[in-house]
Amino acid sequence: MTQWRKKSASEVFTPEEITARLAEELPKWYLEDGWIRRKFKTSGWKGTLMVVNTVGHLAEAAWHHPDLTVSYAFVTVKLMNHAAKGITEKDFELARKIEEVVMWQPGAVEGAVLEGTPDDPRFKYLKYD
Repeated sequence: MTQWRKKSASEVFTPEEITARLAEELPKWYLEDGWIRRKFKTSGWKGTLMVVNTVGHLAEAAWHHPDLTVSYAFVTVKLMNHAAKGITEKDFELARKIEEVVMWQPGAVEGAVLEGTPDDPRFKYLKYD
């Protein structure tokens, strides 16, 4: 794993640095039009709202707010530091936390006490990649 040089919270990364870092650290995220983005697929409106509320909580706790595109069966998260006019450490840090929490699957870990959502379409709300 590459050791990335830490930058200040307002120091902007180059597109090349962003692309390389996403490939290594957040492979489901991508750079497009100056934003880092991730599309989370859900099983419908209930799952979409759960993702939106989770992202909303994390963003408010971090005091760093993404743009969201919300539809029936997906949520697209877009991050960019508006004050810095580019992608900064804040964006990578929040993207990592969103990825960790939204994609968490407790039942996928052997021996886990929490079993996770039953393997039944009635209860599935998120489409894990």
